[in-house]
Amino acid sequence: MELDLSLILLLLLTGLGAGTIDAIAGGGGLITLPVLLASGLSPVQALATNKLQGSFGTLAATLYFVRKKLVNLREMRTMIICTFIGSALGTVMVQLIDSSILAAIMPALLILIALYFAFSPKIGDQDLDRRISVLLFSTAITFAVGFYDGFFGPGTGTFFTLAFVTLAGFGLARATAHTKVLNFTSNIASLLFFLFSGHIVWLAGFAMAVGQLIGGQLGARLVVSRGTKLVRPLIVIITLLMSAKLLLDRFGLSPGELATRVFGG
Repeated sequence: MELDLSLILLLLLTGLGAGTIDAIAGGGGLITLPVLLASGLSPVQALATNKLQGSFGTLAATLYFVRKKLVNLREMRTMIICTFIGSALGTVMVQLIDSSILAAIMPALLILIALYFAFSPKIGDQDLDRRISVLLFSTAITFAVGFYDGFFGPGTGTFFTLAFVTLAGFGLARATAHTKVLNFTSNIASLLFFLFSGHIVWLAGFAMAVGQLIGGQLGARLVVSRGTKLVRPLIVIITLLMSAKLLLDRFGLSPGELATRVFGG
């Protein structure tokens, strides 16, 4: 596939915007996947290339959070290992098991999560009491969310953040920082599978990756400087958009087709 200069620039800018938003609230794939598809990639090429470019954004955000000491990678070793194993297993299992039941229930679940982030008085920048042990969280919870990411995917960052806030008692900025580490881990696990598939469009992926490296750093800086005031509303908005996208996919509609049906014309 050949890419001209204008398309490469578009992919770079898309990566920049998606990387910034993803570092704050997740959901960068809502931006990157449609652009990759519109660029002429097949659905499987778009998914594979999206994993490549998204890994750079989560890496950039992770490195920034590590430098700012919001995360300690040594303390997260078990979480990282269990997330990697879960994601790798999910990537394999999705080829063997029908994921349509998840596609049916996830929109409603994401809406409930969005409402929790919107209205829960417990969400803030301060850490609260932990609900479960470090060992249980590091093994069962991170493995389960990692498996979900490999098996299905949409909303993974939201689930990690929700778990860190409600079960580990983290403040929202700290939860977001830890989420990016595990997002990166899960992305790498899936990317390793796609590396051998031959479906990655490398030039498109690396063009977006340049933007992702910048956007991931920018988004991470905003998380640190703005905290809950920025992260909370963006998580609500992105989660609702993911729910809407899953519903449209469920009924085989594009946003344009939905608008036509609602407003006529």
